[in-house]
Order: sequence, then structure tokens, then C-alpha cells
Amino acid sequence: MKTPTRVLLTALLCTAAVACSKKVKEEAPVDTTPTTPTTTQPATTPGAYGPEDLDTDACLRQRTVYFDFDQESLRPEFQAAMACHAKYLRDRPSARITLEGHADERGSRDYNLGLGERRGNAVSSALQANGGSAGQQTVTSYGEERPTCTASSEDCWAKNRRVEITYTAR
Repeated sequence: MKTPTRVLLTALLCTAAVACSKKVKEEAPVDTTPTTPTTTQPATTPGAYGPEDLDTDACLRQRTVYFDFDQESLRPEFQAAMACHAKYLRDRPSARITLEGHADERGSRDYNLGLGERRGNAVSSALQANGGSAGQQTVTSYGEERPTCTASSEDCWAKNRRVEITYTAR
């Protein structure tokens, strides 16, 4: 073979070799160790209240605060319940409550509506003093409009002087 043909043939073979070569990709090593599926549980703080505690915890089930005649200050026996409900509000920022103030039938309608509101505000203040957020609370007064007892006796009137704690969002 003549030299020009040999050069041409060599050039042609080199071009063909480059065009046909495969590029090798490096692959990451495959991990063959067995894995166990992991489920992520919501992070809970030990001792934090959950929605189920509203029905099971004795302190949180106490949702009625009673008042003395013509009074709007909390009686000492309800301070522990206020601490429990305030802790629940701290632990559950999405929780919302309505504080429904009530009065007995004695007094004018307007006076009893105002007294029910002042009682609701007293409970709200007690919750806030224990760390509950004001943004989670709504105060409503029903005055004498929604009695739990309709007899005209001191025992019945005592049951009507109250604030009911109603959870509207758990």
C-alpha cells in the first residue's frame, strides 16, 4: 500500500474509533443494607396536654366556675382549674374557648348581662395570669337568660351564678 492510502486509512479508522467509543458513566455505589421504614411522630413535649385530655383529665373536665351572690371575683377553689385550662391553652395554640357568663334571676336584665360579662372577664384574667393567651378566649354574657335551674331558691340561684368554659376548637 502506498503511503497516502495508508495515511487515509489510518485517519479513517481513528475517526471511526472515536465516533464509536462509549462514554462510561460512574454510578454511585448501591447500598444493599436493608432499611426499616421510619414513621415520623409529631413531636410532643412530655407533660403537654392533647385534645383527648379534655375528656379524660379531671382538672380539665371542670368547666364551670361558680360565683358568690353579686360577686365577680373567683373563689379560691377554682384557681387550680384555671391553671389547668391555661396550661392547655399554652400547650395547644390552636385551641379556642368561649367564656359564657351567667347570673341568677335577681337584678335587672341589663345589670345581669353586665355582671355575666364581668364574671367572664374575671375568668379570662385568671387564665391570662396563669399563662393563657387572650387571643384564644372570647367572653360572652347571657345574664339571666340561660339558667340551669329555674326554681326560686338560694340553691338554684347559686347554680346559675357561673361562667361556663366551652372549647370551640381543640
